[in-house]
Amino acid sequence: MNTVITIGRQFGSGGREIGEKLAKAYDIGYYDRELLARAAKESGFCEEIMMNHDEKPTNSFLYNLVIDTYSFGYNSSSFVDMPISQKVFLAQFDTIKKIADEGPCVIVGRCADYALENRDNVINLFIYADDDFKVKRIMNLYNLDAVKARDMIAKKDKQRQSYYNYYTNRKWGRADSYDLCINSSVLGIDGSVKLIRRFVEDFESK
Repeated sequence: MNTVITIGRQFGSGGREIGEKLAKAYDIGYYDRELLARAAKESGFCEEIMMNHDEKPTNSFLYNLVIDTYSFGYNSSSFVDMPISQKVFLAQFDTIKKIADEGPCVIVGRCADYALENRDNVINLFIYADDDFKVKRIMNLYNLDAVKARDMIAKKDKQRQSYYNYYTNRKWGRADSYDLCINSSVLGIDGSVKLIRRFVEDFESK
């Protein structure tokens, strides 16, 4: 196994669980929230700032201006003048590259596919699912009714789409932005993992 797997995902599709199972099956590193902790440590940002801006582009100039007081870690004048949201993105961007340099792993979200573009050992996946499948998963995971689950899904996916489209030259969830798109509600979580493993085997044997 010499492949880095990036996973974009709709909220409720099981993308995180699929990523965890892939990493366990290959005995390789798994990075989701773990990436934020490492990026915070390496950049000098506190982890709370990382969490507050995680896959959430902000247009609040005032918030960026105020929170800038608490950030540090880069010294170039152009970086100093950037909004905090862009500094956080760049910190994650750098960390993703370092992680990929260390060996095979699974990285979930955070525009990892864009950060690692032009590398020949990277597979970019997108996990999506039917609405009913996603709603049932979110209802169970967060103990919500169907209406609140649908609202949460819509909000999270809108944030992820805005973040991805803002920072990359691609379109979130569109097939031509990825190497493989999987409907997890058709195959289930384990079936999706099996399909991806076959894809990885073919990819590595080419």
